[in-house]
Amino acid sequence: MNNFPEGKYLSTVKIGPKGQIVIPKEVREMFSLGTGDSLVLMADKTQGIALQPFSYVENFWNAVNKLNGEDKK
Repeated sequence: MNNFPEGKYLSTVKIGPKGQIVIPKEVREMFSLGTGDSLVLMADKTQGIALQPFSYVENFWNAVNKLNGEDKK
């Protein structure tokens, strides 16, 4: 469908009447996302909107805490 390099995807999505969007199947497969998975929505008025799997943000947060000496292990 698209001619992007492997690991890249571009698409449009529409916002439904309840403010919901559908994440395209190709993207869900790319990131192994399934029903019930959590995503973190980040928004910046000048830079836009980004979605990240919760596991990415959780790993990032744990790494920051470890660097700051806040690792609880």
